[in-house]
Formats: sequence, C-alpha cells, structure tokens
Amino acid sequence: MTVRVVLADDQPLVRAALRMVIADAPDLELVGEAGTGSEAVRLAEDVHPDVVVMDIRMPGMDGIDATRLITARRPAPAPTPRTLEGITEREREVLTLVGRGMSNTEIAADLVISVATVKAYMSRLLTKLDARDRVQLVIIAYEAGLVSASR
Repeated sequence: MTVRVVLADDQPLVRAALRMVIADAPDLELVGEAGTGSEAVRLAEDVHPDVVVMDIRMPGMDGIDATRLITARRPAPAPTPRTLEGITEREREVLTLVGRGMSNTEIAADLVISVATVKAYMSRLLTKLDARDRVQLVIIAYEAGLVSASR
C-alpha cells in the first residue's frame, strides 16, 4: 500500500529535503506541496492525502490552524483508544508528559526524579510499546487518549 503525502512548509529548502526522503521510500508518494497553511488546506481538499507533513510556524495561517481545518473537513470514524497493557502507573505518567511535548529534563522536574530515571522509563516504554522513537511515543500517547489536541 502506498501512503499519499502532502508537504506543507514555508521554507523551500526544508520541503526539498523532505521531498528527497519521501522519494527514497518505496511506500510513500508525494502528491503535493504547499508553502502556507491555507495552501495546505486547499491542497488536502483537492488531493485527499493519507498524511500531511505540516510545519507549525508558517506565515498567515499556521500549521496548527491548517491541521484543524483539514481534519475538521475530513470526517473519520472515531478512533478506538489504544490500550496500554503492561505499563506501570509511573510509566503512564511519563508517557503522558512525553505526549505533552516535555523534554526529559522537564519530565524529571515535574515528577521530582532524576533525568537518568526518566531515561530509564523512556527506554522501558520504547521496549514495552514497541516504539521506534520518542515521536512514536507521542503518537501512542494521543492514540491512548492520555493527551489531546485540544489541550
């Protein structure tokens, strides 16, 4: 299955770099590029991508507002919350804070633990949830309902 991708970034050099990454992936197809949030909204309506890689900071309509419009205009069945079986309550707390975009240092301060301890929790979460990286943990936190976009 090929995943159809739209790139939205106001910096042509960033789009060019991402275009090369997508071109090298056999299961990705670039179906359009936009330099502003409003262009991304129009493009998404026209080409119906599976994924939009969106810059957050763009002139005019930013990526957050553009993403809200794109998702609001494209109805999707409510996703089934992901279960987090096998993780401890403390790991759940760490995952929630990762989902909120906090760094290891910020998580350590919030939970009053050392950065080394946060790193240990992160390692365990990556293993237990079969996640490749921190970004995937953020996605899992959203899918599990630990954090939401309306925050």
